[in-house]
Amino acid sequence: MQEIVSIKSTYKVGSSTVTFKEGHSTVSSKDELPEEQKSETDSFCLPYFQAIMFASVIEDAITQLRILGECNNELRITKTMADIATLHAKKYQIREPKVKDDMVGINTKNLGCMQYKLDKLMADRTYFTDVLMETYLELALDRCFHSLMQSNQDVEDKEVYRYRLTEEEAKNRITRRELMKQLRQQRNHNKTVAYDTDFAIDKLKSKVEDAALNTEIRGRYITNWERARTEQHTQTIHDKEEGPSQSISYYRNRADQEHRIHTEVELLVNIFINDTLRKVEHWMNKYDDDMEEIDLKIAIMKNKYQDKMDKRLEMEQMLADHTELMKNWLQFKVEREKAREYKDKMMRSAIVVQSWWRGLLVRLELGPYKPKKKPPPKPAPKKKK
Repeated sequence: MQEIVSIKSTYKVGSSTVTFKEGHSTVSSKDELPEEQKSETDSFCLPYFQAIMFASVIEDAITQLRILGECNNELRITKTMADIATLHAKKYQIREPKVKDDMVGINTKNLGCMQYKLDKLMADRTYFTDVLMETYLELALDRCFHSLMQSNQDVEDKEVYRYRLTEEEAKNRITRRELMKQLRQQRNHNKTVAYDTDFAIDKLKSKVEDAALNTEIRGRYITNWERARTEQHTQTIHDKEEGPSQSISYYRNRADQEHRIHTEVELLVNIFINDTLRKVEHWMNKYDDDMEEIDLKIAIMKNKYQDKMDKRLEMEQMLADHTELMKNWLQFKVEREKAREYKDKMMRSAIVVQSWWRGLLVRLELGPYKPKKKPPPKPAPKKKK
């Protein structure tokens, strides 16, 4: 059985395979029903022509849906960006949990967001396309539309289920309200019981505190009473032993006093002796120091006297040397003056003699003052004839 359609894809339903190409399609059935079953099913199927017409209409609708989905690029891009996490998981082969919760990834406080709207739109479009495809295959293969009826029945069942859920939710709200009321009553009852219990606890605490205070007061009273009895017995013993104790104390004090006086007298004598010895030692040391100081002064005076004597002798020698030096200096000055006068006299004499001699040479035209001979005149050049 072959029919011409305009879908380009291949589908497999049960044991039948449908192949769609450009402009035509081939529908083949591997498992053919027996003739008896064919006669039974033919009574519940549409006529062949009517089924083919419905299939053609559904085919056109499927094609238009696909064209609409392929042309809406903005919706596809938005959907891809929204499902990018799921696509990455599929790309890198990340294992998905076997059991999934329907509420995973759904925020109940933001149900109107764009992602949920896109998911709803894509789910509705996919469901509608699948229903049309299954109906088309059934019409093309079996000339019936059980899948369409089943889908309608599923939609009605879902509506009934949602209605029941709504009623159940209303009942649950009423039950919740009643439970909240009972909870408030139970809470108030618990608060009352807790208040009574706290009051009883406070009462017991006050009793315990009173008992502790009474115990402390009684203990303080017993302690003071025992202390008073002890002081009384101590005073009685003291009164009985006071006479002998005073006598013992008197003689002990006298013995101590005499011993202290003896010690003080001995100490005073020792002090006097030590002072005398200290003074003797002081004067002896002072005598030694004074003698050493006097000897030192005598030695210093001797040294000064010797220095003065040496200085006087040195000055006498220096005076004699100076006198001799002055005599020599005066004699040197006299001799120097004589030599200078002699040198001046000889200089003047030499100048006079030299002047006389130069004048004589000039007058006699001798020596360097001799007149030079004039050169003969040059002969005049002869003129050419």
